[in-house]
Amino acid sequence: MAIFSYRATTLEGTIVEGVIEAIDEKTAIERLKNTGIIPLKVSAPKEGFGRRLTFRSAKNDLLTFTTELSALLGAGLPIDRSLNILSEISESREIKEIIQSILRSIREGSSFSDAIAKHPKLFPRLYVSMIRAGEAGGVLDVVLDKLNEFLESSKELKEHIFSAMIYPIILTVAGGISIIILLTYVLPKFSAIFDELGGSLPLSTQIILTFSNTLKSYWWIALLSIIASWLFFKNYIKSERGRYKWDSLKLKLMGDVIKKLETARFCRTLGTLLKSGVPLLQALSNAKEVISNQIIASAIDGVLKGAKEGKGITIPLSNANVFPPLALSMIKVGEETGQLDTMLMKVAVTYERNLRVAVKRLMGLFEPALILTMGLIIGFIVISMLMAIFTMTELPF
Repeated sequence: MAIFSYRATTLEGTIVEGVIEAIDEKTAIERLKNTGIIPLKVSAPKEGFGRRLTFRSAKNDLLTFTTELSALLGAGLPIDRSLNILSEISESREIKEIIQSILRSIREGSSFSDAIAKHPKLFPRLYVSMIRAGEAGGVLDVVLDKLNEFLESSKELKEHIFSAMIYPIILTVAGGISIIILLTYVLPKFSAIFDELGGSLPLSTQIILTFSNTLKSYWWIALLSIIASWLFFKNYIKSERGRYKWDSLKLKLMGDVIKKLETARFCRTLGTLLKSGVPLLQALSNAKEVISNQIIASAIDGVLKGAKEGKGITIPLSNANVFPPLALSMIKVGEETGQLDTMLMKVAVTYERNLRVAVKRLMGLFEPALILTMGLIIGFIVISMLMAIFTMTELPF
């Protein structure tokens, strides 16, 4: 049995907090519901050093908002009362103000979808479109559940990719710092010794010492050059031409990983929209916005055009030649059987799983290559110094 902390609300809107003992989180939620309260958040307490540090982002706030609102609406509370409760329990001042603004708009006669559309920084067009479809069909609570699943899946996928990148980043930073220390602190001491003793040094040692002295004297120029290059690169890829070329290069270098990522993202988004009742053309237009690679996104324009002409999406997707054959086959089966939304979700699950394997395989190749590169650089520096020391032993005293 584990101990879970919870935050819940009564049917009268009173917020209650506490702990409950249960086998797992699902059991804890069921036990809380049986007591007549509505669980908003149930989690295992995390151990730490007193105060817990949290890093908030708009996407995390959106997931929390969706989860809690879905729980309240699923319990039968009206939308205005649910929002009122959320504004009271929100820990973020910005989110509290946004919820209060949405609540005011609703009380003034606006629909929920129109109210959240006024806050595009928190609610993307995809989110607004699904909420609008849920309102039109009278299934807002169901749509919120699907949105919750969509946001959790997207978050899990991003966290997996980020976790895979942590070790290479740490390795690169540690190796870079080691090389800088060798070049700016250790080698100048050897340089002073070599100058006092005189004699000719091996070519590799001369190259290393020249580079070290230059870096030590003009490090600020090197730093400014790096910063200027980075700023130029960022501004360049913000332009339409630069972004297109950068995405084209990424597609050539990591085509397998990027195609699987964009396939999973596009299919999950389109499938979620269709399941929520959004029309196909509007769903395609919204799903295109979640694709970050411009090469693939531009190919979706042809799919949208083909769908408008009544060709469906399978043939235009095949003509676009940006999605893997397996995904196209599964989408074709879904379109022919009238279960396109279900099949799109299956494609998303399949390629999210394949993406994790592809990222793991890529990191498995990248990490040894990075270690080898750092080892060769440091090894070259050390061997150059040893060669100079061996040369010193041959000098007459």
